[in-house]
Amino acid sequence: MITNSALLLIPLGITMIAPLFVWIFRKNVNLRESISFVAALLTFLSLIPIGLGVLKGNIYTYTLFKILPGINVKFCADGLSLIFAIISSFLWFFATSYNIGYMRSLNEHAQTRYYICFAIAIFGAQGVALSGNVFTLYLFYEVITIFTYPLVAHHQDEEAYTGAKKYIVYLMGTSKLFLLPAMILTYVLAGTLDFRLGDIAKGIFPPGTNPIWITITYFLYIFGLAKAAIMPLHNWLPSAMVAPTPVSALLHAVAVVKAGVFSISRIILSVFGLQAMNHFNLGIPTAYLAAFTIVTASLIALTKDDLKARLAYSTVSQLSYIVLGVAMLSPFAVTGGLAHIAHHAFSKITLFFAAGAIYVATHLKKISLMNGLGKKMPLTYTAFALASLSMIGVPPVCGFVSKWYLVNGAVDINRVILLIALLASTVLNAAYFGPIVYKGFFGKPHPDINLDEYKEAPLTMVVPLTITALISVLLGLYPDPFLNFIKTLGGVKWPF
Repeated sequence: MITNSALLLIPLGITMIAPLFVWIFRKNVNLRESISFVAALLTFLSLIPIGLGVLKGNIYTYTLFKILPGINVKFCADGLSLIFAIISSFLWFFATSYNIGYMRSLNEHAQTRYYICFAIAIFGAQGVALSGNVFTLYLFYEVITIFTYPLVAHHQDEEAYTGAKKYIVYLMGTSKLFLLPAMILTYVLAGTLDFRLGDIAKGIFPPGTNPIWITITYFLYIFGLAKAAIMPLHNWLPSAMVAPTPVSALLHAVAVVKAGVFSISRIILSVFGLQAMNHFNLGIPTAYLAAFTIVTASLIALTKDDLKARLAYSTVSQLSYIVLGVAMLSPFAVTGGLAHIAHHAFSKITLFFAAGAIYVATHLKKISLMNGLGKKMPLTYTAFALASLSMIGVPPVCGFVSKWYLVNGAVDINRVILLIALLASTVLNAAYFGPIVYKGFFGKPHPDINLDEYKEAPLTMVVPLTITALISVLLGLYPDPFLNFIKTLGGVKWPF
């Protein structure tokens, strides 16, 4: 049942005014940072009644204002919306605690600007998650891009500006060259930009629409949503690693890249629909492109000695699991892809939190210098190990659930190459995560490193990464919370 409800404005309103209060209380650092805690908690709590309604079969919509016939600022909440909205608000709480430990320990400059931009990025993520049409999604997608640029350039040195320039050129360039034309073509072909809600089998394009224009529009979306980091439009993401580690966590787990893969999932399921994707043979070429990205990025990750660089290419690979799953179009595969939006978020934010904790405690960036460090930082390395198991796809951590459905999806549609890519990526993930964990606990210390100088990072950093690692395990043991949201998406028979 589709219900018109202003409830959708509450999480958006909270995240919109939070940056203002951060600025108002900028001279009281404790109060300034408390604003982010309170806003994160209130945003998450405001989503609970919406989520409960969605689980009961409701779909919420709300039109804020109209611009032209078929073009308006409109919000919605269905099962797909809630997955992204919940993880972005929930993880904001832990990211805030981590931010405090990181920024204060390193005595970073411009902390008020940092917290304001961080909060606006979460506002953008909520807007993308709750968008009811392509136009609204486009607006909030750009909000994320614009206000994460100062975060990437935070250090304000030559390296930071170079990385931030590549970041903004890639993301703004692709959105203007590809995403904007895709939106215009959608309006011309369909007469509306509203998502079809409640039935992911059927899209919004009327019967008889020219298949050539459908295909052109589709691939404009795929390349226009470059936040998904599908090769070859991925290079902005490793370059953005010049940002502080909490920003990397925001980029890789919470807001930016998740906005990309969420948007691709939304476009495939709620604009084109599974039937049109099959009819016009759009899914399998996309799946092959995603499979290429998965394997190639994993091979590049193997060559990186810088921990954040290795994690960056891991993110490029893992994001394409989501695209691969949705593009395979089978219920098994779509389940695995959408579940991985949440499962990857908890595991990857743990990995980046751990990388930042290691840097704050030791100022080490190179993996080759971290041998034996697990003995001095056991909580950090144990959390890193659990999150690594999730990336590899080992039970009982949540990454296994995603990969289980993805593998079954590849078998279901009888695509051996996609199955091989998934299995190969598992081996490659083990190859580039396994040595970090093993050598961290059992490796002989590097001769230039005195381990006695090091200890765990501040508790404001260690506690969040420990909790997110444990949640990764809990979601592996009890995956129903996010699977139930997927099940509310109508139009197919779900395999659970």
